[in-house]
Amino acid sequence: MLRILGLILVMCICFLLPMLALREENDPPASTAEPFFTDFPSPSPAVQTDAPNFSYRAVWISYLEWQQMDFTSEDVFEAQVADLFANCADIGLNVAIVQVRPFGDALYPSELFPFSHLCTGTQGQDPGFDPLAILVEQAHHHGMEIEAWVNPYRLQSGGIPGRLSPDSPAVLHPDWVKEANDGLWLDPTNEEVQAFLTDGVQELCENYAIDGIHFDDYFYPSTDPSFDAESYAEYCSDGGALSLEDWRRENVNTLVAACYNAAHSCAVRFGIAPQGNLQNNRDVQYSDVQRWLAEPGFVDYLMPQMYWGLTWANDGDDSAALGDCLSQWLALPRSEEVDLYVGLGAYRIGDGDGSDGSRAEWNSGHALGDQIRFLAEKQISGFALYRYDSLFNNTCWSDLAGREVSALRELLA
Repeated sequence: MLRILGLILVMCICFLLPMLALREENDPPASTAEPFFTDFPSPSPAVQTDAPNFSYRAVWISYLEWQQMDFTSEDVFEAQVADLFANCADIGLNVAIVQVRPFGDALYPSELFPFSHLCTGTQGQDPGFDPLAILVEQAHHHGMEIEAWVNPYRLQSGGIPGRLSPDSPAVLHPDWVKEANDGLWLDPTNEEVQAFLTDGVQELCENYAIDGIHFDDYFYPSTDPSFDAESYAEYCSDGGALSLEDWRRENVNTLVAACYNAAHSCAVRFGIAPQGNLQNNRDVQYSDVQRWLAEPGFVDYLMPQMYWGLTWANDGDDSAALGDCLSQWLALPRSEEVDLYVGLGAYRIGDGDGSDGSRAEWNSGHALGDQIRFLAEKQISGFALYRYDSLFNNTCWSDLAGREVSALRELLA
């Protein structure tokens, strides 16, 4: 009897072992929340760069793109915008930074700013529909977030726009305006200007389901001491002790903090894309990027414009190369509440970045993809490409731009 029972036990074991093996191979684990071996080594960043995981993958869509768009009919404009966002989503981008206030005028009906000349050719003329409402709807329809890109101070530059509307801030408030660099600019020192611009951010956040407010790198338009000499003299006569340069930086800081607070009151993020060159930010445009990066309450992200390639070099100097430039930013103290992203120069495709031998990199058909992989290695979690037309409507380098787009799609989509 024992021999018979033993044979039965052996047969059961032989039958069950293959079944258990089959279950282990095909059944999903009971939970994927925690790995079984919690001390198993994670892949290194270099291994992960074949498919970088960026939470923020953006493209700038500027007023130059709007010059190519048809605003004569709402249906036509909407169809073009739908194509635009379809192109962006197709290559794996998830944020559109759309310029909605380039020259103290608006791509939307505003209580503060006239309609942009980009809509009809005449500043202040209503196109008969709301372009920004369409942009927001189509961006979200295509699974993308949308940030409203605002140029805070610029009202006119190089004769653009040609004629200002009677409702332009430059006409309604001439005491708010300064002349510099062949243009008209709102006075950064004026408290009424700061309140006006903050109200403009509030208006956008309250009236549209935007995901962010975005400033670019246009802050103080001049280093000339005469630009704001009268206001600085008044500040000093009232007991102010800051140097001219620090006082100018503090004027910009006040505006940035106020706009951050206005955006956050509506649960909208606020970010700035300063210049890539740290010294130019601080000493030419008086934008205190080191402070914005290190202290909460100014921005949710900074995205310096690093428009030079990985191989940039001139006469042995490689200080502006993407890697060197990024290293300077990564060395700065940064608050846990502030993200650091990077702006990349899609407009360099074909033309290069002006350095020795740069055309080889920018004619490879995968320059941007290589740069994005590099950012992933450095643990950067977001980027933006300047700009849309350089990728999708590149009349000078259409074939090369197409190859860059294909490489981006393969990498990101």
